[in-house]
Amino acid sequence: MNLTVNGEQVVIPNTVKTVAELLQHFELNQKVVIVERNAEILEKAKHTDTQVSHGDKIELVHFVGGG
Repeated sequence: MNLTVNGEQVVIPNTVKTVAELLQHFELNQKVVIVERNAEILEKAKHTDTQVSHGDKIELVHFVGGG
């Protein structure tokens, strides 16, 4: 399936069905991540229930330490 993630076209396996699975795919499932799907910010509680579909526009923002 083709998605736009953070402004870039990416191909995701068809086994990825939900936002939670998408975060796992990118190895972000153990981090604090803000997810926006098609211009709508998702609450973390909805990640397991929200489906991703071909053509979705996803923005993933996570915090990186450093200084």
